[in-house]
Amino acid sequence: MLAIENLNVSYSHLQVLWDVSLQVSRGEVVTLIGSNGAGKSTLVSTIFGLNTSPTGRILLRGENILGLPTYEIVRRRLSLVPEKRELFPRMTVRENLELGAYVRRDGDALDHVFELFPLLKDRQAQNAGTLSGGEQQMLAIGRCLMADPEIIVLDEPSLGLSPKLVHMVLGTVQRLNEEGLTILLVEQNVRRALEISHRAYVLESGRITRTGPADDLLHDDQIKEAYLGM
Repeated sequence: MLAIENLNVSYSHLQVLWDVSLQVSRGEVVTLIGSNGAGKSTLVSTIFGLNTSPTGRILLRGENILGLPTYEIVRRRLSLVPEKRELFPRMTVRENLELGAYVRRDGDALDHVFELFPLLKDRQAQNAGTLSGGEQQMLAIGRCLMADPEIIVLDEPSLGLSPKLVHMVLGTVQRLNEEGLTILLVEQNVRRALEISHRAYVLESGRITRTGPADDLLHDDQIKEAYLGM
């Protein structure tokens, strides 16, 4: 469904991604793990058309979307939950959600978000900037769903959250997958991410160094030492 082939990205004379290839098949949760500075954010921004000089191919259902503007990518039902949430703090919860629905105007999407996150329904008239970190993450996921995506990319959804909220947010990711959504999960909470994933890739210094079934990586000694502190 989403395939990245031999992707290279440079900033000026500094190459950040080197021949990165990965694939996310329909119905999967695929996790991309890596330490800070590995190139994960660059990969995500390139998928969504935010880098100007990449080479390689990014295929969505067989169509090369590399270089398309972000709004055209979202129209093709690929959406992003960004790392820093990128909410509008002085707008209400409902207004933030409605901004995500610019490619879809029926009420079903909003009903689905409120069913998934009842708290957002209760606080739909509240300004987004007054929500807690966990509530803001719910809102960021909800806004992404308003575009009716078939596949979503979540960039560090557990960042800055308490263990209880991490469990809740990643549990929601698992539920969305069970409802049929295809997911690429970029996440530093390696253990929990691998527990809900089908497959995973390891990105180190801009290169894919490992890939395999998530359960295999979860029990791999090198992964345990590098990312699980074991």
